[in-house]
Amino acid sequence: MRVIACVALLGLPAMAAVTGTVINRTTGQPQAGATVGFYKLVNAFQLAEEVKTGAKGNFSIDDVPDGAKPNMIRTTFDGVGYIHMLPPGSPASGLMLDVYNASRQPGAAKVSKHMILFQPSGGQLTVNETYILENNGKTAWSDPEGGALRVWVPAAAKGVAEVNGTAADANGMGIPATLIKTSAPGIFGVNFPVKPGETRIDIDYTVPYTEGAPYEGKIVSKDDNTYLVAPNGVGISGEKLNDLGQEQKTQARIYGLTGTAYKIQLTGEPAAAAAAPESAAGAASDDAGAPKVEIAPPHVFGQAYLILTLALGILALTFTILYRASGTAKENNERGRG
Repeated sequence: MRVIACVALLGLPAMAAVTGTVINRTTGQPQAGATVGFYKLVNAFQLAEEVKTGAKGNFSIDDVPDGAKPNMIRTTFDGVGYIHMLPPGSPASGLMLDVYNASRQPGAAKVSKHMILFQPSGGQLTVNETYILENNGKTAWSDPEGGALRVWVPAAAKGVAEVNGTAADANGMGIPATLIKTSAPGIFGVNFPVKPGETRIDIDYTVPYTEGAPYEGKIVSKDDNTYLVAPNGVGISGEKLNDLGQEQKTQARIYGLTGTAYKIQLTGEPAAAAAAPESAAGAASDDAGAPKVEIAPPHVFGQAYLILTLALGILALTFTILYRASGTAKENNERGRG
């Protein structure tokens, strides 16, 4: 009887462990021909199985998810990858995965905030730049050949910079990106797609430093808002700087910049502080070109990641205070006229 039962079970069709549909949110229709990769966590996320979506955007993966560990799905369409995390024990059937058409033009994507942190020490100046990009459109901005976002890196850095991108769908996982040279000196394109939603790009480089000597920089990314940030112990002076206040936890000072260039003088060195929490993640590519995600510390110098993250909070608070102050001043003026 047991033999008969086993034979009967073998005759049943195999049940897929991971199923779903890929929807193109640019067109609003199911997307055929998208690549869906299923990854398991074994020290790092490793590709277990990969399939193409059918005519109605549907896909079926036979590999069984590990219920005790997180799993990951990476959907690739039009040259852009989209991450969907499967927490331990979460359903893996009937998934709805989003993709978008990609364009080499920015479309609705723009740099909403650009923060530049200066950390001088021992004759070297480490510069950490964070770009927050908002894409409220329905098209991903991607240019693998020329790079999407344009950034400026000084000649003194000798073309050496560390670049990481974090997309909204990546759950805080940073992925190494590359800089692509352009025809303009010092200007590079960042090979990292800007999907609908919010994208963060971090660039770190080091140049020689002499205390009090002028240091110049350019803004080529068409920012809505640009800020210079000095950690506790470092002073910044220069023109076109608007002091926005101090972040309480790290004591970093934030300055708004008007214009597309700056010339500043730096003094002092960052005060000693506890190391930043190891909460970021890095990713590398395997031999097949798929992502291999590993947990790693932030790819930034000292407390840079913590300072810049907290700076976003004080900027939001500053805008609220300025808005309220502006409204109060307007109200008082109207009362005076009355």
